[in-house]
Amino acid sequence: MQPPILDWDSLKQQIQQGASPRYLFFWSGSKGKKGTVSKNCFSQWWREPFEAEGVTYASAEHFMMAEKARLFGDSDIQAQVIEGSDPRKAKALGRKVKNFDPAIWEKHRFDIVVRGNLAKFRARPELTDFILGTGDQILVEASPQDRIWGIGLAEDHPAAADPFQWQGLNLLGFALHAVRHQLQSQASQSR
Repeated sequence: MQPPILDWDSLKQQIQQGASPRYLFFWSGSKGKKGTVSKNCFSQWWREPFEAEGVTYASAEHFMMAEKARLFGDSDIQAQVIEGSDPRKAKALGRKVKNFDPAIWEKHRFDIVVRGNLAKFRARPELTDFILGTGDQILVEASPQDRIWGIGLAEDHPAAADPFQWQGLNLLGFALHAVRHQLQSQASQSR
């Protein structure tokens, strides 16, 4: 099993060495008919309650923002995030975290998102199967507004399939690669 690609520079380096990756773009967090699993499940805003570390979260966005609040000691915001059900409100609360330090957040944010998504994708077999079914595809958050978690481009933008032209870091896509790799390792050990 190949090690996962966990950052933008590693992806570009592999391409320079001759790799021709396949991309799976996602952005919307809305569920399909009757809650069917689709590529939208990769969104932080996919509403799929899951338990992590003894707490139930309404979405991976809720986990991320609650952990952001916990990291900076803001138990009031943390509790509000956990009690909520709307990812948009969770994100807004995350922007109000007291004592926020961008350097500390930058150091911890990736691992937090990996932990939350690992719990989310373990919570339901259909989600586990879906992410494992992506094989080695490059998971790309094609958000035209997000240059940190996404690529800063829409899926239909001509540069979306060229990482050398991305306008963002695609941290969510790479965090999902780490999740997929852990799930692949567990699946191969249980055979």
